[in-house]
Amino acid sequence: MTEAQYKEIEDCFPKHRKPAGISNLDALNAALYVLENGIKWRAMPKEYGHWHTIYTRISRWAKSGVLQRSFLRLQESGVIRIDVSIVALDSTSIKVHPDGMGALKKGGSRLSESRGAAGTPKFIWSPHLTETR
Repeated sequence: MTEAQYKEIEDCFPKHRKPAGISNLDALNAALYVLENGIKWRAMPKEYGHWHTIYTRISRWAKSGVLQRSFLRLQESGVIRIDVSIVALDSTSIKVHPDGMGALKKGGSRLSESRGAAGTPKFIWSPHLTETR
């Protein structure tokens, strides 16, 4: 993200109470790098700064709605054109003992066939910023 693009959304971000080691623009660019390349936070290149500092700031912004507001404003102004849909898999529904994978059992019915409509969800879907121009 360039300085000019950041100036359009600068007022969406909270002001620092004390001098920050990493600017909001640099933290945002680091988060975009992680998202674009699909890497873990710990694998972020050192030139962006310490990964935990950036992760903490981005997490705080996500919880308070700062990221949502800023990307929505960028999309409305035409700076970015994105279609984001999020699928989050719950690891507890993925890790299954081999006996619980729906294989035929001796004399019993399949667990997946006997589960009701209110069974464990396989995934959580949470769409954000789905409108494109």
